[in-house]
Order: sequence, then structure tokens, then C-alpha cells
Amino acid sequence: MTDLLSTPGPSSTDEHAPLQLIDPQGHRVITEENATLRAQVSDLTLDDLRTFYKDMMLARRFDAEATALQRQGELALYAPLLGQEAAQIGSGHALRPTDMVFPSYREHGVAHTRGMDLAKILQLFRGVDHGGWDSFENNFHLYTLVIGSHALHATGYAMGLQRDAKVGRAAGDEAVMVYFGDGATSQGDVSEALGFAAVNNAPIVFFVQNNQWAISVPNSKQFKGELYTRGEGFGVPGIRVDGNDVLASFAAARWALDHARSGEGPVLIEALTYRMGAHTTSDDPTKYRTREEEQHWRDRDPIARVKALLESENAWNDTDETALAAELEGFGEYIRGYVKSLGRPESTSIFDHVYATDNALVREDREWFAQYEASFMDTSGGAR
Repeated sequence: MTDLLSTPGPSSTDEHAPLQLIDPQGHRVITEENATLRAQVSDLTLDDLRTFYKDMMLARRFDAEATALQRQGELALYAPLLGQEAAQIGSGHALRPTDMVFPSYREHGVAHTRGMDLAKILQLFRGVDHGGWDSFENNFHLYTLVIGSHALHATGYAMGLQRDAKVGRAAGDEAVMVYFGDGATSQGDVSEALGFAAVNNAPIVFFVQNNQWAISVPNSKQFKGELYTRGEGFGVPGIRVDGNDVLASFAAARWALDHARSGEGPVLIEALTYRMGAHTTSDDPTKYRTREEEQHWRDRDPIARVKALLESENAWNDTDETALAAELEGFGEYIRGYVKSLGRPESTSIFDHVYATDNALVREDREWFAQYEASFMDTSGGAR
């Protein structure tokens, strides 16, 4: 298995080429280098691949609906995943139900693979709540907006699993997956998490979606060496895969999770992909990216390559596409209806659930805020 793991060295295009199982044209890739990855997907059927494709299409439809809702004023903000569907759906399907996921704020595809109702995620972006789902219902933690901080949360949780297993409170075969982008690797929290995970041999996989841009800052201004070797200094081995290849993303995640569960320690996966849309709906990527760059990555669309593979292996046809289109129309209608049905929360609800139990300081802040808000005049000239 160790042939998957990184060895430090100077940058070169061939030496550091990402492992791949499906090329951009939709052909299966069979090489000596990807033999271990191929072994990880040997049990997958064409029906599994059809599921991957459908889930990727649903994630993209969710993205389109949420972006449109934000433009219509129904959401305050939205973080698109456009272009990253393969990395998320592939790795998400590699997880076991008992594994715990710590997402950043763009892992909508992973949320879907965990059984999350995606509509509820939009409560956060509408400002109705801070993320109103039960993290343990689907083993999918709340979104984290503070870049990189959840890497430490995830590592702490993984260390907790170890300690529970030692005293018989857990099965000992659970793992943690934490997702973040290339920009987060510049945060100290990620470095600290790698250090803690390594010395404690924690059962955690760091899944880095390298979408080339940290908002408007390119990779070339973020780091000098290869990102998947970042963990080497901490003792965390790394794998680089084509993040636009759903099978490679699945295989690498499955292998790394098994590695972590078996007591072999943490792994860092770098999934090379591209953020085809904006960083968030408040961002304008035309200010810092070229049309040529964007077209280069559109030609490597993760969904197009899966569809091409399915069609070439007679596992997808026009009838299937029509049925899926109808399903996605119904899904889109549901998303729009759900978001528009959400009312305006009470202003003081921002103080709810700050702590698990009642807190005097929070109660004092709530009372002050209520008085402050009441001091404003309404449009008729009366007190609000």
C-alpha cells in the first residue's frame, strides 16, 4: 500500500502527476502507478458508477438553485461547489456510516452522500440559524466558516475515538475525515492539527480540495512545494489524485480511511480540482482569472467524463438522462419552495445555543439587545 504515499522531492510535472482512474475523455486509465487505486474500486459495479453520476448531477443542480436564490435575495450568501463534484461525491461514498465528517462550508456534495437534507443547509446561508442540523444524526458536523479551525476540532475528535476505544466505549474501527481547501493549508490551525494527528497516530484523513485559488490568491502565492507533501514534515504521508476523477477520489479516500482505521495513522489527500464558479456569491473571479484558464478546466469537467465513461460502457442512454432530468426538476422545485417558506427568525435567536446551558453573560447580552432593538422607530413613527 505504501506505493500511494508521498516522498519529499523537488517539483516536476511527471513525478508529481496526480493518480487517475478516468481521464478527461472518459476512458479508464490502467497504469502500474494506479494499481493500488484500481484495487480499491474493483468491487464497484456500473450501477455504483451510475449512482456517482446521479449524485454529482444533483450536487450541481443544488449549486445552481442556491446561486439563483442568492441572486434573487432569498439567501444572504452562498459558497458554490461548481467543479468540485467528483472530489466530494467520490470521497463521500468512501465513508462508512460510523465515520465522522468535519466539513468547511462548501461540502454540499459530501453532505448529500451522508444523507443530509440539502435544503436545510441553506438555512445557514439565509441566516435563519448557524447550521440547524444534528451533527450525530448523519455523522456530519456543522459547517465551519473560520478557515482551517475545524482541522483541530476533527483531530481532537479522532483522538477522542482512540481513547474511547482503549476503555471499551467505542468499536475502534471508526475514522474521521476533515475537508478544507488549499487556502486553509496556510493557516496555523492546519499545521497544528497535522502535528497532533501525527504524534497521536490519530485515525483521521485530511482531504484537501486544491481548487487552485484561495479566494483571489493562486497556488503560486500560497506555497512553494507540492501540497500533498505538506504533511511529511509532521510525519503524515500524502497522496495526490485527480480531484475531477470521481473513481480516483473514491479509491484514495477508501484506502486512506482503511489505513487510518487500522491504526496506521493519519493520511493527507490532495485532490487536484478547480473551483469553476466564484469563491462565494460576493466574489467576482473575472477580476483575477483568465478566460483561457477557466476554459482549460471546463474541458476537464468532472461530470462530463463520468457520463462519457457510462455511455461508452452502455450503462447510460437518453432514456436515463430524461428520467434524471425530471428527478432534478422536482428536486429544484423542492429547494426553491423550502427556502421561500422560511420565515424571518426573531432577532434575539442569535443568542440561542451559544452554550449548552444557560449563561448569565449571554442572558445579559440578549436583554440589552432586545432593549436596543426596541429603541428604534418603525416606519409609522412609533416605537418598534
